[in-house]
Amino acid sequence: TKNKAGAMGLLHSFYCWGCAAIVLLSTLFFRVAGIENWRILACLWALIPFINTFLFSVVPIRTIEEEKGSGKFSDMLKNPLFWLMGVVMICAGASELSMSQWASAFAETGLGVSKTLGDLLGPCAFAVLMGTSRVIYSRIDDKTDITKILIIGSVVCIIGYLLASLSGNAVISLIGCAVCGIAVAPMWPGAFSIAAKHIPNASTAMFAAFALAGDLGCTAGPSIVGFISGADSDIAKGLLFSVLFPVIMIVCLIFVRLLSKKKNRSL
Repeated sequence: TKNKAGAMGLLHSFYCWGCAAIVLLSTLFFRVAGIENWRILACLWALIPFINTFLFSVVPIRTIEEEKGSGKFSDMLKNPLFWLMGVVMICAGASELSMSQWASAFAETGLGVSKTLGDLLGPCAFAVLMGTSRVIYSRIDDKTDITKILIIGSVVCIIGYLLASLSGNAVISLIGCAVCGIAVAPMWPGAFSIAAKHIPNASTAMFAAFALAGDLGCTAGPSIVGFISGADSDIAKGLLFSVLFPVIMIVCLIFVRLLSKKKNRSL
């Protein structure tokens, strides 16, 4: 890759390939053994973290030393950019997982397609397109305006959620689910890159805080969709509410651009 931002996107793409592999192999298992044997599949997938326990014990992990001049975490809490990027991370996680976690159930119950077709055209297509988009994102160079990329991605994400929840057509709704995979791809790695660029004296503690914020969004987003869907037994309404996440993200990114430009003029 051409820079750290590109490397971040490429590394995050492997998460997507893992998700796609899980869906494909799980679908194959259900076709062969039957969905009633899902407990066996759960035990088989449990082998992966079990094996990783031993792999991580022997793989050397480089300890990253803080660069000279890294600021205190308490000082970063006073920076409005830190809080804006924290909200961006929450929205990035929520935008991604709200669709990823509910696409299969939405396709099966809301659109009336089979579970096999719903899994392949829902979460699997979502993961494949997200991974492909992140590989493409990894080719960006230092001159690329990542903030603009994330704003465009948020707009496309809104369109995808609206297509999925409002079209009423199974094909168009599934296209909307897949489009979201393209849209959310640069959000997580891009947010890290923006923070590293605009927040001075960034420390590893800051990135840990942003990762925590992203995980909070990954938990809150699908949970909110579930609560809203359960109230009316309509997953489409829950997905429609998820439009709020990329909308908030756009607002925050606009303020990030304004504050960063103001700071650059003052230097």
